Amino acid sequence: MDTIKLILPTEEYLDQVWAYRRECREADSSMDGCGPLRYNESAAQWLTDVRAYADPATVPEGKVQATQFLSVRESDGRLVGMIQVRHYFNDYLEQFGGHIGYSVRPDERRKGYAREQLRLALSYCRGTLGLDRVLITCNTSNEGSRRTILSAGGVYENTVHEPDRNVDRERYWITLP
Repeated sequence: MDTIKLILPTEEYLDQVWAYRRECREADSSMDGCGPLRYNESAAQWLTDVRAYADPATVPEGKVQATQFLSVRESDGRLVGMIQVRHYFNDYLEQFGGHIGYSVRPDERRKGYAREQLRLALSYCRGTLGLDRVLITCNTSNEGSRRTILSAGGVYENTVHEPDRNVDRERYWITLP
């Protein structure tokens, strides 16, 4: 696996963000950790929305403050994944979504990028947000995500049914050192 870094989204990456969206849709991927990307009409609108989520003064009603990161491969600047860190919970996140959502570009999966971007995000959670532990969830059918969470020290709590999407989600807690 090539080295990756987490960066905040900028205009420079909007073409890659939109290509990421297209590739995830073609692969019928859920685009977890991409913020509102699946719903936006353009990459520019997505960036505006992501910036609104980052600022406590402009978080949309019913949502929570969140930091969106792009996982960028250092060797070539390619966007290989996305990860979003929610600073606190609303009712939905506490039950179904957790603190962190993430995804990896379909053609970059099974290369260790999910594990590395989660490791970097956990460091941000502890060092910047001061969290002692985080909740991460995954669909019961997502073996890759389960393995990623477990490799980061995830401890299974329970499985819950999310009726709006008709999926079962496993809930894992990770205690941060």
